[in-house]
Amino acid sequence: MKKSFSTQQRIYYTLRVTSAMCFIGHGAFGIITKAIWANYFAVFGIGHDMAYQLMPMVGTVDIILGLILLFYPIRIIAAWLVIWALLTASFRPLSGEPFGEFIERAGNYGAPFALLLLCNTGQGLRSWFEKLKTPMVLQDGQLKNIQLSLRITAFLLFAGHAWLNLIGKKGLLGQYASLGFHDAHEVAFTAGIIELIAALLLLIRPSRPILVIFIIWKMGTELFYPHYEIFEWIERGGSYGVLLALWFSLAPMEREILPPNGK
Repeated sequence: MKKSFSTQQRIYYTLRVTSAMCFIGHGAFGIITKAIWANYFAVFGIGHDMAYQLMPMVGTVDIILGLILLFYPIRIIAAWLVIWALLTASFRPLSGEPFGEFIERAGNYGAPFALLLLCNTGQGLRSWFEKLKTPMVLQDGQLKNIQLSLRITAFLLFAGHAWLNLIGKKGLLGQYASLGFHDAHEVAFTAGIIELIAALLLLIRPSRPILVIFIIWKMGTELFYPHYEIFEWIERGGSYGVLLALWFSLAPMEREILPPNGK
């Protein structure tokens, strides 16, 4: 009989694939030359014309790193993607956008960070250039640390999106109007309250049945972007991955857990 995947294997592959989605989707916008990116280059004093020349280069690097993580995940690549996701998310408030934009993108840096926590077994400089592998067993307390990381990330991404709904972000209002809602502001306020409650539940007391609802909610609501829907959906892979990995982590214990001394 074929052996089923262990909990840590499910978490590993979920985070690995969805983290790669973040950077492949993000890179696609660089290739497409998404107009709003010019604002982020402007943070460094880079003009409009130069920004459009640099976008495809940045996008290509993002896609390459995403593919490396997908097919041959090196630890240092995952670490760099955490840093890069934090930097790119910070460009939004630095360019004048609400700080909620930074928080809402927690899945982009939270997913690869949780992947590092799961596979953080190497020691020394050389270990950073080794391939990430699923741990055969989890040390006592390691699963709790991973769960905590996933819960905080899930809280941030829902709280951030709630923030944007509650302040009436123009892009979200446009989505609701395009779906046929007559009062987009009322829909945004209601969605914001729901997401704020979801954020608190995920942080304080997550459960598998509730997570199923929130996974469907997140994957569904990210389909409503008016332009390049598929790339927008792919870029938010880390958000889905964090929620799904948390769902797997809350499953009944299916693997041996070793105490810190390994005995």
